[in-house]
Amino acid sequence: MAIVVRGKNIDITPALKDYVTKRVGKITKYFDGASMGEITAILTVNKGRHIVEVTVPINGILLRGEEETPDMYTSIDLVIEKLEKQIEKYKTKLSRKLKGGSFKTDLIPAAPLATASEDEFDIVKTKRFAIKPMVVDEAVMQMNLINHDFYVFANADTEEVNVVYRRRDGRYGLIEPEF
Repeated sequence: MAIVVRGKNIDITPALKDYVTKRVGKITKYFDGASMGEITAILTVNKGRHIVEVTVPINGILLRGEEETPDMYTSIDLVIEKLEKQIEKYKTKLSRKLKGGSFKTDLIPAAPLATASEDEFDIVKTKRFAIKPMVVDEAVMQMNLINHDFYVFANADTEEVNVVYRRRDGRYGLIEPEF
């Protein structure tokens, strides 16, 4: 299991890298090391805000957490807590998806009695629409015209279903399937 620590607008000191590695180790104890991919931690400083984003790939499942505080070490601690809460909340679904002992449920503390609705997702609406092949720029324009934060379309170049979305920084992102 490799942990990659990258910085944006910050120099990653050995002490900071060691701290991130130590804290991320709390997450890795829940999973078999062989089932985990490369863990990425991106540390960013922007106008006095310290943002930490951690992505943990496990057999096709992505755990992701992001926190922002005025202190980098506090942001690191909070993002690890957030990831642990995600693991605790979805432990049943994770154990079903990650078969063969990849997920160690016995390490997760017993949560208070959960209702069935907490363990299942409540889909309240289903939309169906025709997907027209278009280029990415046209999809972004369509998304802006309907004033949504994302838009699903058939990419005319790759002939696959893609999603464009508006990022928090006001720019755009593209999600492409990978098989």
